[in-house]
Amino acid sequence: MLVFALSNFLWSGQVVVITGASGGLGRATAMAFAAQGAEVVLCARRDEPLQETARLCRELGATASALVADVTIETEVAAFVEFAQAQSGRIDVWVNNAGVTLFAPLEGATFAEHQRVIETNLFGSMRCARAILPILRQQGAGVIINVSSILGKIGQPFVPSYSISKFALRGLTDALRAELADQPNIHACSILPFAIDTPHFESGANYFGKQAHALPPVQSPAKVAEAIVLLARRPRRELHVPRIALAGLAVHALMPRAVERLMLFVLSKWHFSARLEPAREGNLFMPTEATAEPRGTRGPQLSAPALGIWLAMQLAERLTRSRKPRARRTKAKLAAVSPDSVLASPT
Repeated sequence: MLVFALSNFLWSGQVVVITGASGGLGRATAMAFAAQGAEVVLCARRDEPLQETARLCRELGATASALVADVTIETEVAAFVEFAQAQSGRIDVWVNNAGVTLFAPLEGATFAEHQRVIETNLFGSMRCARAILPILRQQGAGVIINVSSILGKIGQPFVPSYSISKFALRGLTDALRAELADQPNIHACSILPFAIDTPHFESGANYFGKQAHALPPVQSPAKVAEAIVLLARRPRRELHVPRIALAGLAVHALMPRAVERLMLFVLSKWHFSARLEPAREGNLFMPTEATAEPRGTRGPQLSAPALGIWLAMQLAERLTRSRKPRARRTKAKLAAVSPDSVLASPT
């Protein structure tokens, strides 16, 4: 009880701004900061669910305000920054969370659709950073948190533009740190979560004809939101959520080719449901009516330990195969893990 009271005292009077706060991780993050006593200022493209997030934060005892804004439109970003600063005259934490997803091979969607992912996830965060840097410099303090991803360190099939944008977000964070090197009390941080159980998978654009879902070890948006609060309180360069993801990155660094082939196989087998669906543009260009709840529809209920054992066995098998003469690897085996197999196979 004493720890909770002290935590609320530390955040009392602090202003936290969150983009993409109408649902999913954005809503969970807003509620996590509100529960700590921070004042939250929120934006998103969808008005009704955005106002619902603000209401839920007020129910937790926090001051909350919200304004509809699209981070891909510079005038709306400028208006939102002005709105945010007007609430209490300062901005202590800015969380660049707004983002969209496109499930399609690089050649499987129009360039404009891939570009839209970069425009939202990367350029939207750049616009916000440009707008708030003068405010943070004037204050002499503040924290910028860019929501990147484990896919900002390792590429993943089927979401190339999303992965590219998350790599670039880490670059944005590094560039900000370099520019702010003379400002010891202004911090730029990246948070890199593994799969989060949010409606992100249902609302994203999808040209595979099958519904995508998160794979274990999937984590709740509340857990990642708690990590964002921790990062804002104790800024550091990067924070991986969960920490065990670092082990996966280490394995990839040691044997990248084997891990990449294994990822392609696993995602081809389990990342998409068996049910066929029409191709959709999702929320790329316009917000959809998808649920605003923090959590989404769960995929196969595979336990993380069981999946870990299975992955270890598959990796060992593939390492054994890699030592055999290349002539013995048939085209049929490679085709079994190709992107086309996702469309052709119901599994």
